[in-house]
Amino acid sequence: MSYPLLNRELGILAFNERVLAQAADPETPLLERLRFICIVSSNLDEFFEIRVAGLKEQMRDNPGVLTQDGMTHLQVYTQVSQQAQSLVSRQYAMLSDTLLPLLEKEGIFFHGADGWNDAQRQWAKEVFLQELMPVLTPIGLDPAHPFPRVLNKSLNFAVELEGKDAFGRDAELAIVQAPRSLPRLVAMPAALSGHPYGYVLLSSLMQCFVGELFPNLTTKGCHQFRVTRNSELFVDEDEITNLRTALQGELPARHLGDAVRIEVDANTPGRLIRRLQIECGLSDADCYRVKGPVNLVRLMQLPDMVDRPDLKFLPHVPALPKRLANTSVIFDAIDQGDILLHHPYDSFQPVLELLLQAARDPAVVAIKQTIYRTGNESALMDALMEAARNGKEVTVVVELLARFDEETNINWAAQLEAVGAHVVYGVVGHKCHAKMLLIVRRTQTGKQVRLKRYVHLGTGNYHPRTARFYSDFGLMTANEAMCRDVHLVFQQLTGIGGQITLSHLWQSPFTLHTALLEAIRFEARAAEAGKKARIIAKMNALLEPSVIAELYKASKAGVKIDLIVRGVCALQPGVPGLSENISVRSIVGRFLEHHRIYYFHAGGTEQVYLSSADWMDRNFFRRIEVAFPVLDKKLKARVIREGLMVHLRDNQSSWIMQSDGRYQRRRHGKRLYNSQKALLAELCGE
Repeated sequence: MSYPLLNRELGILAFNERVLAQAADPETPLLERLRFICIVSSNLDEFFEIRVAGLKEQMRDNPGVLTQDGMTHLQVYTQVSQQAQSLVSRQYAMLSDTLLPLLEKEGIFFHGADGWNDAQRQWAKEVFLQELMPVLTPIGLDPAHPFPRVLNKSLNFAVELEGKDAFGRDAELAIVQAPRSLPRLVAMPAALSGHPYGYVLLSSLMQCFVGELFPNLTTKGCHQFRVTRNSELFVDEDEITNLRTALQGELPARHLGDAVRIEVDANTPGRLIRRLQIECGLSDADCYRVKGPVNLVRLMQLPDMVDRPDLKFLPHVPALPKRLANTSVIFDAIDQGDILLHHPYDSFQPVLELLLQAARDPAVVAIKQTIYRTGNESALMDALMEAARNGKEVTVVVELLARFDEETNINWAAQLEAVGAHVVYGVVGHKCHAKMLLIVRRTQTGKQVRLKRYVHLGTGNYHPRTARFYSDFGLMTANEAMCRDVHLVFQQLTGIGGQITLSHLWQSPFTLHTALLEAIRFEARAAEAGKKARIIAKMNALLEPSVIAELYKASKAGVKIDLIVRGVCALQPGVPGLSENISVRSIVGRFLEHHRIYYFHAGGTEQVYLSSADWMDRNFFRRIEVAFPVLDKKLKARVIREGLMVHLRDNQSSWIMQSDGRYQRRRHGKRLYNSQKALLAELCGE
């Protein structure tokens, strides 16, 4: 039996609608509202680079195939285009009509060229001549210089010209690409600006002084545009013999993939827009005419440039678990019992400190870790390299195909190998997304010396920067059975062998999917027998059809199901006779809700699993993932309270999904309750 499913692409756009609502909310600090505007642009960039690019390929290669929601790819694309155009239009209107006037009242002002006085114009010209002009390369278009294939997401200017150049050629059009090294936002001296924080956009400088690049020609117009390209990498995993070498050869092509979107200034003449569309092979539906900068992502730097703490979220100091605060040796603290870290409320420093102590402890003989995303600069990676230099047996499973982090991970892999660490790239055809750290240490009890394992498992990446903004759980444990499971998974990743049997972990692509289905069915059978049954699950996305089908069946059996899905959800809640016992909500707030938590009543035993796996096809079947149980009763209660119940209670940053896929903000009750603010107060004392 087939069940109704909602569209993935439209669900992603709906999520960005919720993010944009944060920018519209007057209760959000002003500079944070600007940051949310920029986050929408960043999200849309990836949406077009991957999802829309894939949709266009499906329209070309499989025009008659229906998507899981029953629409053709063309129908999906049409709706996506309409909703994306509407979203972008409201985003820019909010910026220009609401945020910029509010920022000006606070002394933060963007100086447009049409408002410069003589002194400001002279300053701007000097900036252009000294800082911009030396690195700009104008490309005049003629038979010998065809339209350039501009780089993905680069800022470009189409310059309309008139006159003859030094060679007697008619000058009509030139393209100038702004190098990524150039700042998109230039601070004007306060004395000259008349505002405490005055800024000039790079586009304003270009539009005013671009004629300096074309001496003795008349500049008729300068119009900014930006092209988004297909950024999916095409690596044939069946043919390659060296994944790193293959990726290094493929990465440069990412910037030159097929165009999928063009953004232009709304004041660009229609004839020029048509020319740009033809050169890029795009239609009107792919063209986004915006009233403002074509790349709002680069405005993300503004809140950090402005020293106005009153216009930002109050900084918070992550807490440190008491047991870790009272001991200098983390291994001793873990020996006393499992330790739960709830980021960003709890500090990520203990994870780094655990690795640093392992690197320097003579008793530690081996360290094994998975790396998916960790950033260009990482003290954690430095610790791994220090461990290798100190003679530890260091093995790192680096996922080279972590989207948009491929180059960073290639660089780290090379550095790790240079100091003697074993670097493994996982399993061809399966991204290694599990977050695992295993440390093997000699311990002595009396005269007996033995090797003991210590493990850290997490729901988020080993990335100290994102750990300040993403909500995730991490578990430190020396539980022998759990550590043995992690050891076996590493053995499987680095070696060759048959399928393994694990005591506690559910693992993709082997047991996670089937174990999850069985846990859902167990609750359904309990409900049918008149017993208490409950499922609560939190994740980033819910798309896998067979899991959705089992949730529908469990709902019909009478199981109360609460789903907290931050992003896209294909399940339809509240449908009579199908899913009236299922609620779906999305929490969008200061922090990115990132942890995945699976709760089952399980006949009163209350099983709680943590994981980095969303309920998606790729996580179940095309990735190496683990879900690990929280065995300690006190820690389990913490996960239930801090990770689930607070969000079910939230009536300020919670959005409730309707049966047709639309979301309504939940704001009612005598007292507003914000789950993230409540956790900051409880865990950080703020």
